[in-house]
Amino acid sequence: MQIKAQILNKTFSVQSIVLRNKIYDPNGKLVLENKPYNTKIDTFGITVNTDNQIINPVLWSVENPKQYKLVTEILLNNKVIDCYETNFGVRSFNFDAQKGFSLNGTPMKIQGVCLHHDLGALGSAINIRAMERQLEIMKAMGVNAIRTAHNPPAPEFLDLCDKMGFLVMDEAFDMWAKKKTKNDYHLNFPEWHKRDLEDMVKRDRNHPSIILWSIGNEIREQFDSTGIALTKKLVSIVKNLDKTRPVISALTETDPKKNFIYQANALDVYGLNYNHKKYKDFPINFPNVKFLATETTSALETRGFYDTADTIRRWPRDGKTKFVEGNAEWSASSYDNVSAYWGSTHEETLKEAKKYDHVSGIFVWTGFDYLGEPLPYPWPARSSYFGIVDLAGFPKDSYYLYQSEWTNKPVLHILPHWNWEKGKAVEVWAYYNNADEVELYLNGKSLGKKSKQGEDLHVQWNVNYEPGTLKAVSRKNGKEVLVSEVKTAGAPAKIELIADRKNIKADGKDLSFVTVRIVDANGNVVPNADNLVDFKIEGNGFIAGVDNGFQASLEPFKANYRKAFHGLCLGILQSTEKTGTIKLTASSAGLSSSSIIINTGK
Repeated sequence: MQIKAQILNKTFSVQSIVLRNKIYDPNGKLVLENKPYNTKIDTFGITVNTDNQIINPVLWSVENPKQYKLVTEILLNNKVIDCYETNFGVRSFNFDAQKGFSLNGTPMKIQGVCLHHDLGALGSAINIRAMERQLEIMKAMGVNAIRTAHNPPAPEFLDLCDKMGFLVMDEAFDMWAKKKTKNDYHLNFPEWHKRDLEDMVKRDRNHPSIILWSIGNEIREQFDSTGIALTKKLVSIVKNLDKTRPVISALTETDPKKNFIYQANALDVYGLNYNHKKYKDFPINFPNVKFLATETTSALETRGFYDTADTIRRWPRDGKTKFVEGNAEWSASSYDNVSAYWGSTHEETLKEAKKYDHVSGIFVWTGFDYLGEPLPYPWPARSSYFGIVDLAGFPKDSYYLYQSEWTNKPVLHILPHWNWEKGKAVEVWAYYNNADEVELYLNGKSLGKKSKQGEDLHVQWNVNYEPGTLKAVSRKNGKEVLVSEVKTAGAPAKIELIADRKNIKADGKDLSFVTVRIVDANGNVVPNADNLVDFKIEGNGFIAGVDNGFQASLEPFKANYRKAFHGLCLGILQSTEKTGTIKLTASSAGLSSSSIIINTGK
């Protein structure tokens, strides 16, 4: 490995300095120390290159994201006058036109999601714990890769990806010289693109998580010849600073003769957005070209809302027809049967990506709902419907589809809730893995066994509703693996509070995310509960935000109250710099209230 240190001299005179590098392994043990490098530095500064070798390094991977630490010191007159620490990882990876992606020599699919930069109720200001929570939720779903859409992320986000084991596609631009909207980056592109791109690569190139530099998303120049020269220029800017990673661009034009960014013959990997039906013949249309699905799906779902349909719906139908479908609830079904016209359901794309080795992986649009783009609904909808997880961080049902496909841990999830009109025909779905079959029971009576056939990613039954208990049992070789139950809920009776963490730092920044559940007398979440919940805070903290995940809610994020949505809402508590406790009390008219204590310490 080569260590390059750029040293600036601000003393306005020539100085004799010593440069010293030390490398510590993931356990903090010193494994390498350079012989001190003596040099003179003029008033402008110098760049010092040193070659180093780590014997039998511990490899960084998504399962074992171990990092080394480089400590670079500058000594003047035998005293350390400056010190810089750089975390880094040792790993190798490869994209192959036939076999797809491999990490450290082991084949693997990129199981990715696209993430916007906002943090829901907290807005766009960076909070490390809020980002970490998002990544924890994604990790539990089986996600191993993040695409930063469509701008470079906060450096703290990349630090988390390094630490938690996520591959990253680091993306620079959403447009080049040709505009998408009147006041977008095309106005700044001529003057700033070189510096902005260089700054991104220089800032981020030591992160082991980053495996791809993306120079653009759905760039308009792919449709005319100006794309050829610009693509070559941008790739050259990247390669001048980092030759160790491939360069990609997220494209939409699938005809190689009409895609001028592709015709530049400068990209290392072809990135395709949507067009899942094109995966099969990609090797025929693009011989020996490495392939990654850079943006997929755009399915539409609202957590806890179920609207059955025999056919898949595209909302809106196209880019010109006025949207008149939809429903009075301003919701989209969680049965995974609705998508934007350019996209697909989750299952449609996942099936195609699984089948072909040449598909290196996918990045689903999106991991979380985000502020803005509330397609297909107009105002008062104000956040997206694309997320696998809603804006509050509550998983939608499709979360468990991916978990059953992308993890090895046993999964059994049944939907929908079990509060319907008596006699109504209800579709019951089950996502499962690590099992041969699932048997469904209603109030103790078997409704039959089902197994996934062919390319199936779920099983389903048509059930005439009766109140009581819906129970699914998954079995492998006749032995029970998991049991999942959904019970008919009674009237709302009380509030339950569940904190993601009961111990946080008293640093004025740390957060505890408290889930508020509206439950009946037996502790079952009431699926249609929309009770107004009031919050009271005592102690060394405050309410940083509230949410419920409903895309068309116009309640403020900064408040001491929130309506439940399908039985859930969220309170986000933030510490002060004083140690002690935070007490949150949640109350609602006619319900038993609840309190929870969060400890804050140094």
